[in-house]
Amino acid sequence: MQTDRRTFVKTSLLTAGTLAFAGSKRGEAAQQKNRFRKGRFKLSCAAYSYRKYLKKGDMTLDDFIDRCVELDIDAVELTSYYFPEKITSAFLNHLKNKTFRYGLDISGTAIRNDFCKPAGEDLDREIAHVKKWIDYSAEFSAPCIRIFAGKVPKGVSEAQAIDWCVHGIKRCLDYAGRRGVFLALENHHGIVARATNLKMICDRVGAHPWFGVNLDTGNFFTDPYGDMEIIAPYVITVQAKDYVMAEDGKTKVEPDFNRILNILDNVGYRGYIALEYEGKKDPVSGVPEWINKLKQAIYHSS
Repeated sequence: MQTDRRTFVKTSLLTAGTLAFAGSKRGEAAQQKNRFRKGRFKLSCAAYSYRKYLKKGDMTLDDFIDRCVELDIDAVELTSYYFPEKITSAFLNHLKNKTFRYGLDISGTAIRNDFCKPAGEDLDREIAHVKKWIDYSAEFSAPCIRIFAGKVPKGVSEAQAIDWCVHGIKRCLDYAGRRGVFLALENHHGIVARATNLKMICDRVGAHPWFGVNLDTGNFFTDPYGDMEIIAPYVITVQAKDYVMAEDGKTKVEPDFNRILNILDNVGYRGYIALEYEGKKDPVSGVPEWINKLKQAIYHSS
């Protein structure tokens, strides 16, 4: 059964017993003011873009937030990998305080997990990890967590791994809803490298008001734009890479941001687009360059 974004979103909202009101006077005024935007996208940047410095300790999340102020963007994505080993409420409140004072939204956070595991202690640990970050996210006002599906273990069929993934996601969603945090499943290699598998998982998880897809524009390998069109109705947040894969699945080529934004426009997506920079240039120069390319695509006159 084919899903369109309107049906997916409407069903999800009704599941929660709520109705969404679209098109307020304020929204109309904003659209008129920003009439050169393609849609109502908000520009964010993933801390992962500066991993070269964050991993070595040459940059902190505070430094990253300062960089994003200089980039003149709307939001930051605070990747979990660069949080301190011991995370305290004081640290989370500091992030909330600093971003608010600088006028930055926190578009979300990102974690590592693997749901391609059978019921048992290993899966329980993965679910506990996701729930721990749901609690952290609620505390520092990150509305969304990017999660992974996982890879097929040796000797296990893809169908079995998909079953396990669906089960793992379902075990987290009601908790996420109680804390008011979205879980966004990314097309991150493994069993979700193909849009058809990602769509299948979403359909089997079912419409849930706190679940959707984090579209990584660089992670489809054979027909990137076609795959983006397949999965677009499920998208609740976006990470824009500085490349897309050519049809050979090996060569990285420059993305057509206008085409990507049109795909999102066509399904009514209104949300964050976070640059996740992986280019060869040093991120100090590479990130501003690609932020500007995204700005040109978002704000150009259609």
